Amino acid sequence: MSKFELHYTAIQDLVVIQRQPSRDSRGLFERMFCQRSMQPLLNGRVIKQVNRTSSVRRGTLRGMHFQYPPHAEVKLVSCIKGEVFDVAVDLRNGSDTFLEWHGELLSDKNGRTMVIPEGFAHGFQTLNENCEMLYFHTAEHCAEAEGALNALDPRLAIAWPEGISTRSERDTNHPLLSDDFIGIKLR
Repeated sequence: MSKFELHYTAIQDLVVIQRQPSRDSRGLFERMFCQRSMQPLLNGRVIKQVNRTSSVRRGTLRGMHFQYPPHAEVKLVSCIKGEVFDVAVDLRNGSDTFLEWHGELLSDKNGRTMVIPEGFAHGFQTLNENCEMLYFHTAEHCAEAEGALNALDPRLAIAWPEGISTRSERDTNHPLLSDDFIGIKLR
């Protein structure tokens, strides 16, 4: 992975990629994705959908979203404009890090991509105005398989770095985790 350097987090299978751009007097060239190089991180799957989000207000909170099997997906998430605090929560049933989260600063300047495995919820908070995110997914969106956590659930205790300026009504209304939540069974 010469254009990519891997950094492993404390949560098994959750990886941060440090992209290695080429810079010269014109600016930069940066590889965002390479199927062959990233195949080990995709568990034999291929990218099937690419999405982009734009958030105009600083402090915007989006998430925590996931898809249930058989539509569970690996996501490669990058910030291509601005800076965000990107978070993944381990929802894998039986995982040693069940309900633990990892946050990473992603920005257009630091060249990082978070690789979020199947069985994780994902969300982010914008740290400035006019942020744009780029997502590569190994599964197409399936409305019937949507799942979500409330990003402010005290049981998760995610340390969002800023006050929240904006959340969608849908994200605000996601319920808190129940005591009988067992997570996602992937296999």
